[in-house]
Amino acid sequence: MAALQQRTIDLIRSHHDQVVSQWLQHLAAGNQAHDARLSARELDSQARELWRLLLDALSANTGSLAGPEWQEIRRFLETLSRDRVLKGFNSAETASFLFSLKRPLFELIQQGYADDSAQLADQLWAISELLDLLGLHSVQAFQKTREDVIQRQQEEMLELSTPVVKLWEGVLALPMIGTLDSQRTQVVMESLLQRIVDTGSEIAIIDITGVPTVDTLVAQHLLKTVTAIRLMGADAIISGVRPQIAQTIVHLGLDLQGIVTKANLADALALALKRTGQTVVRAER
Repeated sequence: MAALQQRTIDLIRSHHDQVVSQWLQHLAAGNQAHDARLSARELDSQARELWRLLLDALSANTGSLAGPEWQEIRRFLETLSRDRVLKGFNSAETASFLFSLKRPLFELIQQGYADDSAQLADQLWAISELLDLLGLHSVQAFQKTREDVIQRQQEEMLELSTPVVKLWEGVLALPMIGTLDSQRTQVVMESLLQRIVDTGSEIAIIDITGVPTVDTLVAQHLLKTVTAIRLMGADAIISGVRPQIAQTIVHLGLDLQGIVTKANLADALALALKRTGQTVVRAER
């Protein structure tokens, strides 16, 4: 990063009120000031806090943003970016909050170095590079937060799409809908195994009626789940094996030996009840 001269830092500090006033005016004229996601009071507070931290960091006059003098402003930008993600802003809107500070600072530097064109160019570049680096840090923090939010939402959706249902005392059912992949299989196993422990169930029915196709990879994921269930001391039954899926399994030469399968969930439940020593009889009317 290009070095800011002490003269520039002194110039910025001595014109503190002017710069902040112009920056707030610029923000007020922008779209964010009229955005329902962020109140004018919040925007004003964030701008003043960022400016205060920037002045504190400039006082150290170090050339690296990775230094401890810049730690507070880095944390502030990370918090700001996280808040903007949760409020639905995009990365460009988040970065523009910081980049809008360039204009009042550029105007100040141009006035302060009007008599020295060489130093003017050097200090304009230094200010621009500083704000660019801060903007880059905020964008990186924004992207990381957004990725974390997306991952958490995906995990929540996976959990919702694979509910473990207690069909009977000692009998659990896991209705599968959609395509199985490694990540989803992991979520399924963790959820199902935990429910087996919590309920002390003896049998778990994995219903694949809603699984469109079964290939080698899907079958391997099912085998892993069944193996994990058995290691927990429970038995597994796979239901919903349609004719097309049965033919696919045969053509693929997949070995499902030792795994009990049923055509539908009703047959699987009947077998599970029989294994647990229970029967269901029709009530006489």
